[in-house]
Amino acid sequence: MLTPADTAFAERLAARLPVGRLRAPEPRHLEEPRGRYKGQGGLLALPETVEDVSTILQEANAARVPVVPYGGGTGLVSGQVAPELPAPLLVSLERMTVIRAVYPAENVMIAEAGAILSDIQAAAEAENRLFPLSLAAQGSCRIGGNLATNAGGVGVLRYGNTRDLCLGLEAVLPDGRIWNGLSRLRKDNTGYDLRNLLIGSEGTLGIITAATLKLSPRPAATGTAMLVVSSPRAALDLLSLARDQVGDGVSAFELINRQGLDFLTETMPDLRQPWAEPPDWSVLIELGLSGGTDPTEALEELFAKAFERGLLSDGVIARSEAQRDALWSVREHLPEGNRRIGSISSHDISLPLSCVPEFIERGNAAIADIGAFRVNCFGHLGDGNLHYNIFPPKWGDRRDHEGERPRINRTVHDLVSEYGGSVSAEHGIGRLKVDELELYGDPVKLAVMRQIKIALDPNGIMNPGAVLRAGNG
Repeated sequence: MLTPADTAFAERLAARLPVGRLRAPEPRHLEEPRGRYKGQGGLLALPETVEDVSTILQEANAARVPVVPYGGGTGLVSGQVAPELPAPLLVSLERMTVIRAVYPAENVMIAEAGAILSDIQAAAEAENRLFPLSLAAQGSCRIGGNLATNAGGVGVLRYGNTRDLCLGLEAVLPDGRIWNGLSRLRKDNTGYDLRNLLIGSEGTLGIITAATLKLSPRPAATGTAMLVVSSPRAALDLLSLARDQVGDGVSAFELINRQGLDFLTETMPDLRQPWAEPPDWSVLIELGLSGGTDPTEALEELFAKAFERGLLSDGVIARSEAQRDALWSVREHLPEGNRRIGSISSHDISLPLSCVPEFIERGNAAIADIGAFRVNCFGHLGDGNLHYNIFPPKWGDRRDHEGERPRINRTVHDLVSEYGGSVSAEHGIGRLKVDELELYGDPVKLAVMRQIKIALDPNGIMNPGAVLRAGNG
């Protein structure tokens, strides 16, 4: 039985912590970006050291007070808010922001979990290195949250998810024990991989307090273009052609649907777009090359070959950093355009690459059978991750269609499952998708997950209700 973070608990915890580590939560700690859930919090802890975190979890575990770890608050599946628990203890690492060390010759950085992603990127750039995780929320999300959710972003095609960018972790387990796993080793086969167990666990198995991160050499030159393609199938063929030409030099390959551009026109008319008449489908491609190869010339050659094969009909190749930023600005504002319109149902899904075009065709037809909705399908085509979002008819309000949301959600996810895809590509499960994990997840995997949860967190204090249903381990 969990108990609230009440006054008596706060007094006991305060007696063991330095002054100023505890206070009441602010409104921002109890909200999530999509506004679907409002959390509650009896107490906010602001640790400044790993020893603080250890003390906090020792007391919470002894008193069976639920703990909700809090990063930058940018998560989209409600993992950071707890509407149904006894008033929980929120633990924010916003004061643990130190870049502890950078080893340029090793391509390694050690950073505390509260460090903002853009600050980590800047610290790497100061050493002429690249930390390639790139997200729309990089100015406010924190690396601990990125690791806890195994965040994706636009660079996964070349560099992998956050999991692939981490060599080691420092973390505090639910009973307060500190695991010092900040290894800088690339090879270490000494037993089970606790690092990869904690990455993606969404704060349900412990709190990540620091990480050893992989850096990469900075590409000598970057080229960016937005190209008009005839269809998602043509976009996949274009990706294959680009890889044949430059191999791993393709850093990003983003699919953009006209509906998303129309939303930008509707909600942000001052945002400059490359087309007077938005195309039905386009891709944003970025090349990062070295060894004297000119990426602009490579893009021109790619355009010529693809045009000859009928894969594309038009394009804009950036000739300056300002033009590159303008093209990326269009892609980066798509989620904000979505937010301003207001989706009925949003889906972060992944599919085998070759299945993407057929899924889009069948998915659009299935949604049309339900109602006259608008579909904005866009995302990281290079790694099979689509954001397949459903919106009310023009001038409509999503609140008028809440009753249709379950049917829409089930229709989309059933089709994803049919193709062997995932209902959560990069955002995690949180509290929003617990039902979907139980419906579509492998039962053996779920059973093992529950056993792991019970083994590490027998009192069930860590982020109850996230990933696994509360009361089921």
